[in-house]
Amino acid sequence: MTTQTERPSFTVTIGLTDTAADKVRDFMAAESVEVETGGIRVSVTPGGCSGFKYNLNIEEEPLDDDIVTDSNGVRMFVDAFSAQYLEGTTIDFVTNINGQGFSFNNPTATGGCGCGSSFSA
Repeated sequence: MTTQTERPSFTVTIGLTDTAADKVRDFMAAESVEVETGGIRVSVTPGGCSGFKYNLNIEEEPLDDDIVTDSNGVRMFVDAFSAQYLEGTTIDFVTNINGQGFSFNNPTATGGCGCGSSFSA
């Protein structure tokens, strides 16, 4: 007997810049995660100095209730709680005087912190 899993009926629009997508693929390759089945989990959790913080994790496959979207050939897995805070977000990978890392341009954020890893909504 085959069981088919239903995905959530709503979507979320999240973008990865070319630079961020390349960096995610590098991390996936380093962890031996297949691009066809794996991806990056993009989530928001309570915490950080501004109220919410961003989380990125390489995953081998989505969870049954994840929203699965694609940007620049990278699959992204988002839970329903996080989706409401991530709509329209663009993720970049930047190098500056403070170092390098992923940055989030989130149009739903009403405030943020100096480090760029937390925000308020």
